[in-house]
Amino acid sequence: MPTSVPNSREIVKSIIQKSSLKQEVYHKTLDVFNVFKRECEDFIESNKGKMKKAPFPTLFEYSDRGVFEFQLKFGSDILIFFMHSNVFEIPRDHVVMKSSYIREDKNRSYCGIIHIFNFLADSFKYSRTNDIGYCIGRVFVNRENHYFTEGKREIGLLYNNFTGNILDQKAIQTIIHSSILYTLNFDLLTPPYDNIKEVTVAEMQTTLDAMSISTGKRLGFRFQADPE
Repeated sequence: MPTSVPNSREIVKSIIQKSSLKQEVYHKTLDVFNVFKRECEDFIESNKGKMKKAPFPTLFEYSDRGVFEFQLKFGSDILIFFMHSNVFEIPRDHVVMKSSYIREDKNRSYCGIIHIFNFLADSFKYSRTNDIGYCIGRVFVNRENHYFTEGKREIGLLYNNFTGNILDQKAIQTIIHSSILYTLNFDLLTPPYDNIKEVTVAEMQTTLDAMSISTGKRLGFRFQADPE
């Protein structure tokens, strides 16, 4: 017997329901992202005086880059916080999908995502477009303001209770501080000699900063395989 085809009323109803859900998640994530902005700006403003005591001039500033991006600059590093404009459903094989929290209401599995990237400040200062940055963490937020994180060490290990975690001001502060601490301990390593032993005449005629020898904190870095 052929499967019945939904009529136009059912289709329109489904469109409205799914669209409304995603809009609700989007606006919740945007609200949260604006709190991230304020907390990072407050962190910089409240600690600027302390930075004046540093023996050498030290980069320490906040930059708003629009609705979906801002930068936190400190020392030799930049953290870029980027909110994706789309809403995603958590994959079915993800561990949080096994929770009673999700099983009770599948709509709770729709999340907005805030990515946290780490770059070297000099990569932007000297326009070294071949340099490498890393996603050190990402924050998933649903319409009920529940959240979990994926990431390295401090960022990923402490905030994986999607059922119980609420993304309030204190949680946001903790994520920011953890991201900074991880970045400070994620040091720049010398690239293998074989990767830089040959340089073209054209590259040598340009400045060192414009050479196509990419600089990154871990050469051959794999997000999943980086040792904890």
